[in-house]
Amino acid sequence: MMRNTAVLLGLAFVMWGCNTVPPTNVHQPMSVRPNPRNEAAPANGSIYQAGSSRTLFEDRRARYVGDTLTIVIAETTSASTKSSTNVNRAGNVSATVPTISGLPGKSLQGLTLSAQSSNTLAGKGDAAANNVFTGNIAVTVIEVLENGNLLVSGEKQVSIGHGTEYIRLSGVVNPYFISTANTISSANVADARIEYKETGAISEAQVMGWLARFFMTVLPF
Repeated sequence: MMRNTAVLLGLAFVMWGCNTVPPTNVHQPMSVRPNPRNEAAPANGSIYQAGSSRTLFEDRRARYVGDTLTIVIAETTSASTKSSTNVNRAGNVSATVPTISGLPGKSLQGLTLSAQSSNTLAGKGDAAANNVFTGNIAVTVIEVLENGNLLVSGEKQVSIGHGTEYIRLSGVVNPYFISTANTISSANVADARIEYKETGAISEAQVMGWLARFFMTVLPF
């Protein structure tokens, strides 16, 4: 009985690990409900409704908590570095014992000593990274800062087969950069935190097992 219970607990733990949502570093919460409105005015017209209308010249760009806007992700980063080191050092020492007369140590006459040393250090290093991330994601205004900037956050989940992709984004948006189509480029998002993570068999195959990570940590070689 105890053995069966242990097996069931182990299977449950494995199933739970396969369905775990990846942790995130974006601003929380990733979605909020709009603030409650004041008591709506009664309907007073067939076209114009005072309770649900906005200012005549006001557009539909996000500006309040709970409003949504679309962020066009267009992130392209490229970085490279190269270093080279070359150091040489050489030394040469020689000594000769001359003819000795009237002094002890005649057995050393004609002895020649020499020593040479050479040290060489050469090192090279190259590193390069190129990343491209494009797409669109709708986010929600979760806070309106005192200067009028908007703190936005959002998540998109896409399930394909047995895997799930998580696209998350948060940051601070200046309302003046929001276009009339209620969109803004990710390049204009301050304190941007953009994540792309996935779960499933493909992502698990790229992760080192916990036992292998343990030995990689404790082994000195």
